[in-house]
Amino acid sequence: MMRYASDGRPLPTPTDTSRPFFEGAREKRLVLQRCPRDGFFFYPRSHCPSCLGVDWQWETVSGRGSVHAFTVDRVGHDPALASQVPFAVAIVELDEGPRMSANIVGCEVDAVSVGMRVEAAFEDVDDITLVRFRPCGD
Repeated sequence: MMRYASDGRPLPTPTDTSRPFFEGAREKRLVLQRCPRDGFFFYPRSHCPSCLGVDWQWETVSGRGSVHAFTVDRVGHDPALASQVPFAVAIVELDEGPRMSANIVGCEVDAVSVGMRVEAAFEDVDDITLVRFRPCGD
């Protein structure tokens, strides 16, 4: 079942597997799973996507990376997000290797570019904290 924020935006529902990710975000830390053989991976899952191992650990990462690709929604394709337009959604390649998707905040959408250096930012929405990325100085 989809759940929505008080402002109408859809919100993720943490599972047993993803709960540590959202708990880290609540503490303003970006935490990812790390396999001892294959390194960090994202999105939260019960097995390493490379070796299928289950002996991974949650670790705090730098939260820094670069925009790999992005798009800008200027028309509100999803009616639940129409109040947020325009907004940029990017695939961010973290310095630790994995790529994750998130909104880019803290700048005009026309300033977002491939290769732009970004850092994790956190937005508290009702009872959950969402990971976003904002431009950084390096």
